[in-house]
Amino acid sequence: MGTLTQLQSRTRGFVRRFDPGVWALVAVMLITAMGFSISLPYLSLYLNQQRNLSMTLVGTIMMMSAVVAALGRLAGGELADRLGRRPVLLLAVAVRVGLFVGMSLLLAFSGPIWAIALVYLAVRLSGAFAMPAISAMVADLTPAERRAESYGLLRAGTNLGWGAGPAIGGYLATLFPYYVLFAFTALASLASLVLVLARVRESQQLREARPGLTALIATFRDGRFLAFVGLALLVLVVGGQLVSTLSVFVVARLGFSEAAFGGLLTLNGLLVAALQYPIARWAERWPRTVGLVLGAFLYGAGYLLFGWLRAYSALMGAMVVLTWGEMLFAPTSLAVVADLAPPDRRGRYMGAFGLAESFGWSAGPFLGGVLLDAFPHSPQAMWGLITSLAFAAGLGFMAWHRRAWRPRSHR
Repeated sequence: MGTLTQLQSRTRGFVRRFDPGVWALVAVMLITAMGFSISLPYLSLYLNQQRNLSMTLVGTIMMMSAVVAALGRLAGGELADRLGRRPVLLLAVAVRVGLFVGMSLLLAFSGPIWAIALVYLAVRLSGAFAMPAISAMVADLTPAERRAESYGLLRAGTNLGWGAGPAIGGYLATLFPYYVLFAFTALASLASLVLVLARVRESQQLREARPGLTALIATFRDGRFLAFVGLALLVLVVGGQLVSTLSVFVVARLGFSEAAFGGLLTLNGLLVAALQYPIARWAERWPRTVGLVLGAFLYGAGYLLFGWLRAYSALMGAMVVLTWGEMLFAPTSLAVVADLAPPDRRGRYMGAFGLAESFGWSAGPFLGGVLLDAFPHSPQAMWGLITSLAFAAGLGFMAWHRRAWRPRSHR
């Protein structure tokens, strides 16, 4: 009985450690990610197998979506500071409900490919539009010394949704046509909208007296912030190898099956869902530089190992190493952005960082593809060149911290 009481006490303490608004955002991200991953991973399959669209055209649509998402991050950050976090989040989630209903109808009635592509781009735009508002809200509601921990909790919830969604979608795909999957995603988006309306309150306390283009330009004149974003971009380019480059390398170069590569991604998702929060909380005990530098080096080391290892169990070990790097770097980098941003410009700073994040995850596969072709018989050289970016960023973070790191004194 005493053990149960202690467990209940610890659980209550854990819940109270975060503002109720943060918990609401975690729930919104979990439901949204689950709904998104129920249907969207199967869109490429639908376009290729049922609509006979070439993979080149499918890839072009996906690349366009990355550009749209980058612009959405920037616009969403700007409006989150101008209009407030909650209105932007409400608008984005409400639009997504309609978009997924539309996508379901387009697939049900075999709508034109151009319409499906446009709706998909709009889905990516609306999702990117919401992210700076959510990130800024977490910073607004969390003391500076616990921001990495809060972002870790947010990522854990998001990855839990990402892990559950494909399994649900795969099961539904065996029972129903593809359009039904998007109907389920629309329902999940509706649930997120209800949750935002009921539980998410405005967190922005300060607003700029004269917001506008000048304020946006001022964000890109912040030398400390730009230096940090430039270094983070190197790590994000390395992180962008996870799906495109690594899948081709593991399947085509090493000869493993698609299912084996899927197992590596599943391991990544499960690790993040289970360990992201405790790792982020541990990282809070140390200066931000520790999370940035260690995260960058582990990211690089994990990918570098793929150039030398061949046994599947060893590849899983390499995935564990790079996932640890991801779990250290991702929440710490968001916490640094929140630390550097003035309270009335957190949305813009998050949007600008999101722009770099989108570019990194788009440029990463391009760089990886070029190097795959350039070094068909030398995986050590290929992965060595890619991971040198992460190692250079780790050294750069050390120098940046010594010369430029001065966190703002506000909360």
